[in-house]
Amino acid sequence: MESGRLQLKEIGSDRSPHIQAVPDTRECPDDDTSKDIKEGFTVNDQRDMHRMGKKQEMRRNFRLISTIGFTTCIMETWENVLISTSQGLRTGGRPCLFWSLVWAYCGQLFIVLSLAEMSSMAPTAGGQYHWVSEFASRKHQKFLSYASGWLSAIAWQSVVAFDTYLTGTMIQCLIFLNHETYVPTRWQETLIVSAASIGMSLFNVFAAKHLPLAEGIFVTSLHLFQSSSRYSSSLPRPRHKTYSSVFRIMGLGSDSVAHMSEEIENAGVTVPKSMILSFVLNIPFAMGSVLTYLFIMPDVQDALDSPTGLPFIYVFSEATKNAVGASILVMVILLLFFMITISCMASASRQTFAFARDNGLPFSNWLGAVHPTLHIPVNSVIVTCAFSIIMFLINIGSGVAMNALLSLATSPLMGTYIICIACVIVRRITKSPPLPASRWSLGRFGIPINILALVYASWAFFWSFWPVNREVTAETLNWAPVLFVGVMGSSGLLYWLVARKVYEGPVVKVEGRKFH
Repeated sequence: MESGRLQLKEIGSDRSPHIQAVPDTRECPDDDTSKDIKEGFTVNDQRDMHRMGKKQEMRRNFRLISTIGFTTCIMETWENVLISTSQGLRTGGRPCLFWSLVWAYCGQLFIVLSLAEMSSMAPTAGGQYHWVSEFASRKHQKFLSYASGWLSAIAWQSVVAFDTYLTGTMIQCLIFLNHETYVPTRWQETLIVSAASIGMSLFNVFAAKHLPLAEGIFVTSLHLFQSSSRYSSSLPRPRHKTYSSVFRIMGLGSDSVAHMSEEIENAGVTVPKSMILSFVLNIPFAMGSVLTYLFIMPDVQDALDSPTGLPFIYVFSEATKNAVGASILVMVILLLFFMITISCMASASRQTFAFARDNGLPFSNWLGAVHPTLHIPVNSVIVTCAFSIIMFLINIGSGVAMNALLSLATSPLMGTYIICIACVIVRRITKSPPLPASRWSLGRFGIPINILALVYASWAFFWSFWPVNREVTAETLNWAPVLFVGVMGSSGLLYWLVARKVYEGPVVKVEGRKFH
């Protein structure tokens, strides 16, 4: 290597040439990369960006520990499990809640492994829609990639809005714990969550360079608080009953760190490692918390009928026997959930930015822009915040309508997993052309792991459309099928009217792939 210049050497004869392995270094040889974003931009990162036809525009200030913290934030950690137990307890009770959690983690493991390998092959902020474009057949890549991009964008925007909504709900619950005469209203809730959304957006814009430090603190807090929060076991032992139901899908957000790939040092290795390590790290914490939570719960129905609407707050109150102790525990969960939502907003904005950069969204030039000094896709952060606030404004008029819109997260995200994993399976079997080289590979276990991931994702996708309760009303109906069809129909219409003329798919910029 002369004068620090990266030398690319084609090996093999397929249309997507493998690049000869280059030793990792912190040197950044790209002359057109500004000096203030060269730190952390390794030769391997440069090689990957060059192969995908992308320009480095953001700082790579995430390292392995902070990346693990980021992924742990968004995946289903113990605090997420506690908050999301209401539906599982209502429809299946304690046994089904626990065993569904076990089943979900087993199935999600194969999805995580599959996504980890794809993120090593193509470490880009685009994530699923880029992988579909690169791995799908030439005939189908354009539409499948476009559909995946829209599904991923809608899913992540809904995740951010839903998590922000939960933070507002917990704030109102804290007020109620200490002032039982407080009567929450929807307009108050809308103001609280809108203020929270704006605050998180400002953090993502002006304090983004401190996000890795915050994620490192999160990992420490996760260990210390979880290990010290084994609630008192002096409460009456639960009365066991028999239930059967399907617990909500766990592990959503496995692709979150992939959307941060262009801000992670040595992303081709760090991203897949963080996906797997954070997933494995979450398992004992989630299992330990759920087991303790279920065994100290005095009565399931009393927890479900709690005025706060969140069973875990009732359990905290019963365990501590006073409002102050329960408030402290809820406050810790709330602070951690603020961090989770900030991380979700970062992933959502990067996915939106990447899709716009490839002309997949309206106003692509504006949405796909990176601020020249902050090195953050500020416009995408603004749109993410605006989407959430619009959802919250709907809440003033109709809580049912807002909940219906916020339910559109699970099915689109699982849909993108199905599409990209199916494309990889076809490429593995046909080998036309072979998959690009990766520094983290499933090797000979790739096909069976991908197939198991596809089976579980399809199973989860199917059940995401079913209502939670047997007795269905307008409030309990799962509106996800209607909204999913609506999103797919709208994106299909937009593709036919506009996108098919301007959207080509990111694969056209990939080195060695010729589509013209």
